[in-house]
Amino acid sequence: MLLTKIKISLLIVIFLVFAGCQSKKSSQAKNEKIKGLQAILTGEQLVDRSTQTPTDSSLYKNPELPVIDRVRDLLSYMTLEEKIGQMTQVDRQFLESDSVTPAASVNDIGTYYLGSLLSGGGSTPSKNFPKAWAEMYDGFQKIALSTRLGIPMIYGIDAVHGHNNVVGATIFPHQIGLGCTNNPQLVEDVNRATAVEIAATGIDWDFAPCLAVPRDERWGRTYEGFGETPDIVKIMAGAAVKGLQSDQLGNPTSILACAKHFIGDGGTVWGTGMNKKIDRGDTRVTEQELREIHLPGYLHALEAGVGTVMASFNQVNGDHCHGNKYLLTDLLKKELGFEGFVVSDWEGIDQIEGDYKFDIITSINAGIDMVMVPGAAKWGGQKYTDFINLCIEAVNEGFISERRINDAVARILRIKFKMGLFERPYSDKSLLSKVGSKEHRKIAREAVRQSLVVLKNDGVLPLPKDLGHIHVAGKNADDLGNQCGGWTITWQGESGPLTKGTTIYEAIQIAVSSFTNVTFSKDGSGAKGADIGIVVIGETPYAEMEGDRESLALDKKDLAVIGRIRKAGVPVVVIIVSGRPLMITDELDKWGGVIAAWLPGSEGKGITDVIFGDYNPTGRLSVTWPRNMAQIPINFGDTDYDPLFEYGFGLSY
Repeated sequence: MLLTKIKISLLIVIFLVFAGCQSKKSSQAKNEKIKGLQAILTGEQLVDRSTQTPTDSSLYKNPELPVIDRVRDLLSYMTLEEKIGQMTQVDRQFLESDSVTPAASVNDIGTYYLGSLLSGGGSTPSKNFPKAWAEMYDGFQKIALSTRLGIPMIYGIDAVHGHNNVVGATIFPHQIGLGCTNNPQLVEDVNRATAVEIAATGIDWDFAPCLAVPRDERWGRTYEGFGETPDIVKIMAGAAVKGLQSDQLGNPTSILACAKHFIGDGGTVWGTGMNKKIDRGDTRVTEQELREIHLPGYLHALEAGVGTVMASFNQVNGDHCHGNKYLLTDLLKKELGFEGFVVSDWEGIDQIEGDYKFDIITSINAGIDMVMVPGAAKWGGQKYTDFINLCIEAVNEGFISERRINDAVARILRIKFKMGLFERPYSDKSLLSKVGSKEHRKIAREAVRQSLVVLKNDGVLPLPKDLGHIHVAGKNADDLGNQCGGWTITWQGESGPLTKGTTIYEAIQIAVSSFTNVTFSKDGSGAKGADIGIVVIGETPYAEMEGDRESLALDKKDLAVIGRIRKAGVPVVVIIVSGRPLMITDELDKWGGVIAAWLPGSEGKGITDVIFGDYNPTGRLSVTWPRNMAQIPINFGDTDYDPLFEYGFGLSY
């Protein structure tokens, strides 16, 4: 018996020693992998073959090899000019003959080895439909591949609530509405559908998700954030990234995600931004507040494998994020271990105080890897050529080390290899039927109805579908552009039938019985005798800068519309279409029902699902609804917290 116990003990010791050795080997292998990656990202161990021409057997052309080996091989062939080209991103509109720089040409993609193009808001092909986008992309890519090294370009776009620049694409609710769903799986589904529609047009990269934590509703980008707390942002961040990139970045319908804007864009102080408002202002916080409020969303995006991060326009305690080495390099890349690449925002480096060359040196040394230039210089010529020439000059003069350049380019190339761009550089036109498909519009409709928040119901909701007479009114009742909001077809968005979808008024007509008389007037006239008035009011489209508002009071014309219907003796249900809470305290008692619909997008039927009881509302506020302007900024957790509707509020039937 004793001998048996000794044998067992020896076996256990042998197993533990073996397991320890294996664990040590595994740890060593992991450390070697990290060390190898760091070597590439810092430009070490590189052979200079920039005067040589690669062959078909060059290592970087072999998809079977590890990405690190391919990056190292390709970097060794690159000249400084080719490296700087990879770090340059230009808006397509500045390469077209009808641009403000007529000397520019699409051939500049090859001449300057441009690594990336983008479409800013409203930068579309002359015929804005999905196939035209794919053909445009393929034409640009063909030029990029014709260069000496054949490095494919990567094309980016702001598809922030669906593929919103493309006519006919599915337009989903903006993120403030998605935050009210409290449903990360739905957010993943929305972004997966968006990714497929983006992939159909050839585009590779989406400047999304926005992980701002909006703390002041006067900010015009409030609707781009999921909500005012880090808790709601962090549970949605990973889901959005996973939806865009799928489980593997190299999948045919995977789209490179971009967590933005790093960091603190939602915390800017009124009066410190553009035109003394709030956008691009100063976020004045302690280190602890920065990490507790504005960082958590990025931690979850990084865990989900987000491939890129966009630097923010704002300052943090007076220092511009685009030139802040502590934030971009020490925190993001070193402490958090981010291995993707950092891209600047539109002319973001220009915000740094100093001349343009100083801005270039400061931002790249701070950690910017790719610069969104994006177009014409104010003093004439092409600004992207100025950027390239000045950047090369700065390297040759020793103001930017070639090691830093190699770091930036290696990060960019690594992502391009992981995405499979070298193997699949062109669009897949077989996906075009997915753009605006019934399948995706069904997801959007579900997102709409889960995003609606019922703020008041005195028993009028849900409405019967067989009422004798429903009168619909308000400027947002039959206007698809207003319903979609900013970043729709154009940068700021616009009113009117700018794409395909169903307005709220149209959805009401479809939802009711054939015996119900549905009438409409924009100004509220003609309501006499109706059983109910459905009035759709709120905001008209805007985006960054233009959306900053000192007052969030209701439009007097909206109040007049409601007044006309009430004067006719008709009870009203008010639907608020807006990118943020509006001041309704003084009017609330006059309305039978109130629904915050946010900016729901193209699928108005999701709203009627709630109005007529096909869906029992589940939406809960992801932002606090203030009583008055004197309370702003107001956020959940404030010591004197006394809002009209608390964060998390929402009624069901």
